[in-house]
This record gives sequence, C-alpha cells and structure tokens, in this order.
Amino acid sequence: MQSQNFDRRPGRREFLQSAGALALGAMIYRRAGTADAHDMGGKPFWGVFPIGQTPFTPDNKIDLDCLAAEVNFCNRGRVAGMAWPQIASGWSTMSEQERMDGAEAILAAGKGGKTSLVIGVQSIGSDLPTSIRYAQHAEKHGADAIISLPPEKSNDQGMLDYYKAIGAATALPLMVQSQGDMSVDLIVEMFNQIPTMKCVKDEAGNPLARVTQILAATNGKLAVFSGNGVRTMMDEMRLGFSGHCPTTGLADLYQATFDLYHAGDHKAAFDMFGRIQAFNTIPGSGAYIMVARGVFKENTISRPMPGMGPVGGPGPGARDTGPLDDAQKQNIRAAMDEYLKPYLRA
Repeated sequence: MQSQNFDRRPGRREFLQSAGALALGAMIYRRAGTADAHDMGGKPFWGVFPIGQTPFTPDNKIDLDCLAAEVNFCNRGRVAGMAWPQIASGWSTMSEQERMDGAEAILAAGKGGKTSLVIGVQSIGSDLPTSIRYAQHAEKHGADAIISLPPEKSNDQGMLDYYKAIGAATALPLMVQSQGDMSVDLIVEMFNQIPTMKCVKDEAGNPLARVTQILAATNGKLAVFSGNGVRTMMDEMRLGFSGHCPTTGLADLYQATFDLYHAGDHKAAFDMFGRIQAFNTIPGSGAYIMVARGVFKENTISRPMPGMGPVGGPGPGARDTGPLDDAQKQNIRAAMDEYLKPYLRA
C-alpha cells in the first residue's frame, strides 16, 4: 500500500494554476472597488510597484541592458508597476544624462507591457526647472506616471507650490512621496489643489495610523501606497493601502501576496509573505537576488549612496553585508531554489 504524503509542497504548475485563478478574483475585486478611481489610462495605482534598482557595469557606467531586463522581469512576474529612480535606486548618485538615458531604456523596454512605469523627477538641490524637465521627458517617452520626493528644507507652502508646479508640467498622473513631518492635512490639501495627483507613497510619521485618515479625507479617491521596506504588508492590506513599494528582487512574490489577499485567501497571502520575510533574513540576499534570478549580471555593481556606507552589490541588503564571497552567493542561490522556486512567477 502506497503511503500518503501529507506534507507535500505544491509544485510550480499547481501553484501557478491556483495563483491564476486568484489573480482573476483580484481583477474582479479591483473593478468593483475604489481602484478604478486611480486609473492611469487602464493601469490603476493598485498592486505592487517596486522601486527599481540601478545596475552599473564594473567600470561604473549605468547598465541600460540590465535596466531593461528589470522591466521585462516585472512584466513576466505580472507585477503591477515599477518606479525609478527613487531612494533605493540611488537617484542622487546619477548625472542628469544617466537619469535621462535610464528612463528611456526603461520606457522602451516596457512598451506594450502591463507593468506601469513611474518615473522619478526629483532633482539635486530641489531645482524645479530640472524636475519639470525630467517630468516632460518622462511624458514624451511614454511613462504611465511620475513620482517625486519632496523638496529639501521646505515649509508646507513651499512643498505645495513645488508639487503644484510638477503636477501642472504634464498630463501624467502624479505620485507624491511623503517624508519627514508632512502632515495628513498637507497631503489632503495637495490632493484638493493638484488635479493630476492620484497617489501618495506615504513614509511620513506612522503610515499605518494615517492611512484611514487620508482615505476618509479624500473620499477614497487618493491611492495610498506603502514604503519603508513593506515590512508590515499584511496590516497594510487590511487597513486599505492600494499598493506597496518594496525593492524589485522578490516583487513577483509580493504581487502574489497581494493577489491572494485581495482574492480573499488571507491565509495563503500570510504564508506567501512569510516566505518573503524568511528569505530576507539571509545575509546578503537583498544584494544578490537580482543576480541570482538572472536579471543582473554576475559582475553588476551599485554605487554607494550618500549616508548609507559602502555597497557590496546591487540592492539595499548589501549595505549591511559588504561584498559577498562565493559561499554566501551559493547559500542564497540554494535557498532560493529550495524554498522559493515553486512560487516564483518571473
């Protein structure tokens, strides 16, 4: 008599079939819910929008081929969107030409894909004409939306004026990145005065405590996204966040978590998020995952970000570990194959 295996892990095909059905359920939920109010020409602010990582060649030149591969990776993984360049992208280390070239490579690679592409337009020294130039360049090359960090050392009126000018520069939907002491009242006032403002990536104060206030004050018409590493995603979904901005390496698993939750399978979403969290505890995993998954090259490097210390590889995890040796890289690859492979979409 053949013994039964009650601890069988689902195979890749079985999981993908289940995830496909759940994604359909999520689509139905999306059409019925408030996400339609945040539309970007058929691509709503709804789901996982990772902050794109920036690959560089060994001689410290931006690797446009790898940037394009990152967009293709998100499309294969059915990830809702991607934003670049922001803090986790190392935007402040790049020249204006690198920013323009990178945006063009990303937007060309994403043409015809379902992943929404959001281009960051903040500038060194919060120079408004430069930010407007970035915004108009993004619109010209087919971006779905733009995002900007707030201007440095500015009061509420200065931030409102800045975002009004950015919002008026193009017809693209605007995502505002909140930081520091930006209040709920200021965000709501921006929403009331800037017709193109459709989303806030809220990293000011306590976003978990603020989300219900923002949604109530904007009648649910302003999408609220999470950042801060998306470490509290289960509570974020419960409280009504429309989307989440992790880094790119496991974006397809974050999107699977999102799809499962919004299709009503909260336990499966919890389990999926647990896999992400467990993998992220492996030293160096954040630095090496894009290489391990074949998106970046083995010799890809990233630039040190001001105030972050040395970076040993592409991704924020490298700040904590320094350069990885061969044994650490093999450990990350083995863990990915053993624990994550059945669930990976891309």
